[in-house]
Amino acid sequence: DNSSEFIPKCRTCRRQAREQSGEGDHHEGLSSDEELTPTEVDEFQKSRDNVLEDSRKIFEDVHADFCDIRKILLKFQEWKEKFPDSYCDAYISFCLPKLLNPLIRVQLISWNPLEQNFTELEEMPWFRAIEEFSDAENVSESK
Repeated sequence: DNSSEFIPKCRTCRRQAREQSGEGDHHEGLSSDEELTPTEVDEFQKSRDNVLEDSRKIFEDVHADFCDIRKILLKFQEWKEKFPDSYCDAYISFCLPKLLNPLIRVQLISWNPLEQNFTELEEMPWFRAIEEFSDAENVSESK
């Protein structure tokens, strides 16, 4: 099995390369395989910024009533209250996840749970809107 011999040789080669280049800030035990070069970090940041900019434009030509999750759910709530039979026949509870999926995904593009000051999912506006809608649905079903 050559894989166990390969790992120490790679580490030795990387250590020698660091010593020759004068890099002294490496900590033993930390892998340098996943370290990004400054160029790679810049390219990633530019790519990320482009994606975020494009995501802001996705719904810019959509009427506000159809790109806001809370407003969409209010329309479904009204439908359920006014026409409960057709609401039930349309299987709306099965359709809503597919309908809301693109709207939620756009809001999650910049979300990074690995950042120190990230927002919990439960605190996001779309999550609260769905939670309120679910609570209203449960109350109306119990009536």
